[in-house]
Amino acid sequence: MRRDDAIFNWLQIEIVREARPNDRSARDTVQFFEEMLREDHQVSSISKKLVKGVYHVEYQLEGEHEVKTIQFPQELAEKLLQDIMSEPKYNQSFDG
Repeated sequence: MRRDDAIFNWLQIEIVREARPNDRSARDTVQFFEEMLREDHQVSSISKKLVKGVYHVEYQLEGEHEVKTIQFPQELAEKLLQDIMSEPKYNQSFDG
C-alpha cells in the first residue's frame, strides 16, 4: 500500500475512533495502520488537524526533521464515519 493511501486510511479510522471511543475494532484498526506506517513507511510520528473543511495530516519520517503535510477534504475523510453511523447494525450498544 502506498504511504499516502495508508495515511488516508489511518485518518479515516482515527476519525471513527475519536467519535466512537468505546469501539474496540476502531482502536485496533488505528493501531494496525500506525504499525504499518511505522514499519512499512518509516513514519515516526503522525497527527491531524481540521482547518476550514480540510484535514491536515502532519507526519515525520524516521531520521528526518522535516514535517511533511498531506491534506484531505473533510467530506472525504469523514465518509467512513458517516457510513458507519448510518448503518443501524453498527450503532447498537456495545462494551468496549
